[in-house]
Amino acid sequence: MTKIISEEELSRQRAFSAKLREANAHFAAEYGRERLAHTETYGCQQNENDTERIRGMLKEAGFKFTEDAEKADVVIYNTCAVRENAEQKVFGRLGILKNIKERRRNMIIGICGCMVQQEHITEKIKAVHDHVDLIFGTHALYKLPELLYNAMHEKGVVVDITQSDGAIAEDIPVLRETPWKAWVSVMYGCNNFCSYCIVPYVRGRERSRKSADILNEIKELVKNGCTEISLLGQNVNSYGKDLDEGIDFADLIRMVNDIDGVERIRFMTSHPKDLSDKLITAMKECDKVCKQLHLPVQAGSNRILKEMNRKYTREEYLEKIEKIKREIPGIALSTDIIVGFPTETNEDFEDTLDILRRVEYDNIFSFIYSRREGTPAAKLDFVLTDEEIHKNFNRLLEVQNEISKRKNEAYVGRTERILVDGASKTDKTMLSGRTDSSKIVNFKGDESLTGKYVDVKITEARTWSLNGELI
Repeated sequence: MTKIISEEELSRQRAFSAKLREANAHFAAEYGRERLAHTETYGCQQNENDTERIRGMLKEAGFKFTEDAEKADVVIYNTCAVRENAEQKVFGRLGILKNIKERRRNMIIGICGCMVQQEHITEKIKAVHDHVDLIFGTHALYKLPELLYNAMHEKGVVVDITQSDGAIAEDIPVLRETPWKAWVSVMYGCNNFCSYCIVPYVRGRERSRKSADILNEIKELVKNGCTEISLLGQNVNSYGKDLDEGIDFADLIRMVNDIDGVERIRFMTSHPKDLSDKLITAMKECDKVCKQLHLPVQAGSNRILKEMNRKYTREEYLEKIEKIKREIPGIALSTDIIVGFPTETNEDFEDTLDILRRVEYDNIFSFIYSRREGTPAAKLDFVLTDEEIHKNFNRLLEVQNEISKRKNEAYVGRTERILVDGASKTDKTMLSGRTDSSKIVNFKGDESLTGKYVDVKITEARTWSLNGELI
């Protein structure tokens, strides 16, 4: 049964938030400026969603925000543990902050998230980066007001990396960057224990939110102008298994589809072994569900899939892909792929390339394997050299780039309905938004269109995006 943080505990955190708010008001009165907070997020959409809660709690506590870490009174890095590269970025940022803090002694530096949920990482931070004031893991997120208050009033580092399967805290304030679309977590944690993955160890076991809490959150978002909802979980297909409501993820999608004001529904991530015919039917029949599915395959070799503990074969995966394509013609597919799993051979990698060519994904998220301490795969020896792994990785990108470009070229001449996200990241003179199938489209237009739906005729296809003209 899913554990819920008690109202008594949440009330206690609100009391600490009030203390911070009062202290911040005194600070503003004395120094003629408000205390500023700066947050940075590394990793997945779940981390982004957690940061929205961190920012919500900081706002509730009376902080304003700055994009410049050097100007901040409180800096919080929300970290990722999935790949070593993300960890190294955080350590690099901590090194920069040490020099800044030498000039601004009252700055509070906090590190949270998956990376510090690993005890050996926390010990490294305490030993090497003694200018860090606050360390808290994924299960202590809701306790930020108390932990931050203690960090501002105590000497030494404040640490809370409670090791547990986690609990769900409802009614935490949330500060989202975009009012027109939102991530909504439906569950937390993972039970799959893929041999390469640290997530179950740092996020805990699967635990689902009650459907009423999810639906109420979405209805409130709609009241505030949100039209696109992305349902979020490490494995959304497992939703409801730990509840006594008799509702699974397909049922939940239908319930969200019935909410007036919701125009688009997306979700991620789905585990292939749990993708049911019932869910495919719900996707087909619910008019608000986008024609898009992210279904991580990770590898194309049955031997490697078994060693990854993925619990499906390539044949089973391909069978589900064919069923999805048959039931939902034109659906856009994406996936995750790991190159260079320790025991992967060149022959195994050829099986992965074969999967790409058979499925023809619209895009992929590909990574070179990163050894994670504490996972079964970390004990395995590599078969391929670094040079061979990088060569295979580049080949993977070459094959997928050709497929992505060809898939995008099919959009030229079509008119697509776009939800405008604002200025393009690659060309600030253009607007950018996404199609129902999540294709990025850049076009000329006024920024007043941000957050609105517009029709755009596609005029040019690129490998990772489309260009168009506003109609």
